[in-house]
Amino acid sequence: MRPLDLQRIGNELAIKWDDGGEQFISLEQLRRACPCAGCKGEVDIMGNLYKNPEQPLTAKAFELVKLHWVGGYALQPVWADGHATGLFSFEYLKRV
Repeated sequence: MRPLDLQRIGNELAIKWDDGGEQFISLEQLRRACPCAGCKGEVDIMGNLYKNPEQPLTAKAFELVKLHWVGGYALQPVWADGHATGLFSFEYLKRV
């Protein structure tokens, strides 16, 4: 499963998948689903979750600047507030 086409349409990301399906994800939903350690936290070897303190997201946090392809398995969004550490595997992106 991989995207064939990606387009930003207004405040949404439109994805056409190789299985023929289409998906529309709001940019806010995409940013809030960021899987990076800074957003979702990290788990240590004992299973303890460590998270940064919650910080309010500004309007720039939901402005998509660009998308980078990462190998053949993920996308990396770059947001207007400078955040760019989230790697969205295609499987995870489909679930978002």
